[in-house]
Amino acid sequence: MTDLPGIVITGASGRMGQMLIKTVLGSDKAKLVGAIERDGHDWIGQDVGVVMGGQPIGVTVTSDAAAAFAEANAVIDFTAPSATVAFAQAAAEAGIVHVIGTTGMEDEHLSQIAASAAKATVIRAGNMSLGVNLLTGLTKKVAAALGEEFDIEVIEAHHNKKVDAPSGTALMLGEAAAEGRGVKLSDVRDSGRDGITGARKKGDIGFAVIRGGDIVGEHDVLFAGEGERIILRHVATDRGIFARGALRAAIWGQDQAPGEYDMMDVLGL
Repeated sequence: MTDLPGIVITGASGRMGQMLIKTVLGSDKAKLVGAIERDGHDWIGQDVGVVMGGQPIGVTVTSDAAAAFAEANAVIDFTAPSATVAFAQAAAEAGIVHVIGTTGMEDEHLSQIAASAAKATVIRAGNMSLGVNLLTGLTKKVAAALGEEFDIEVIEAHHNKKVDAPSGTALMLGEAAAEGRGVKLSDVRDSGRDGITGARKKGDIGFAVIRGGDIVGEHDVLFAGEGERIILRHVATDRGIFARGALRAAIWGQDQAPGEYDMMDVLGL
């Protein structure tokens, strides 16, 4: 057990945080060495196994990221952009792998994370699942094969608690489609239709968002041409796929040089 990489989980009390903790505890390839929550949270100072409704596991929830990272080989982080930037800086100072599943990032967040990646291994993806990353590769290939006579729409659905839109996965798919066409997504993105919008602009990549119930995650990439449509689809029914992918990334990152990577790198796609 002593040779297994030690993993810290941020946002321990959240749905993904708890799923990540369970995934690490159930793995024979890594060990849980830390659990982080924000200052003032009810879980601070308690054994994470107990507050999750189980037996003590010897890991106390803390808000001190620096102390937790000092005992770890990697941190898996599905929190919020501002928190992730702070964790990136702390992970770089500790020299540990930072796996980022946080979505809703702006350019300013990404630039700060890139700076941290100069000193540490950072693996960031809008979605950690194998299936979604295969879908991303297919999206790029189909977009490259089809011309602008095929309109591209990315349609995504998530639960009613999700705070950002479009989802990080939808944006990842949009980026793949744009890359396949040799354009920048920022130049062709259309995600704000309401009222009299006029005809669809040729070459645009559109986004549609659905929020409701407990939908884990559904993503369609629609290529709509005259007389035919191609639809690439991924449906997630279990958050465990994201946790398993993130843990795989954390383990893979142990052998990598400092820099920015994504799940396509991890999976060799």
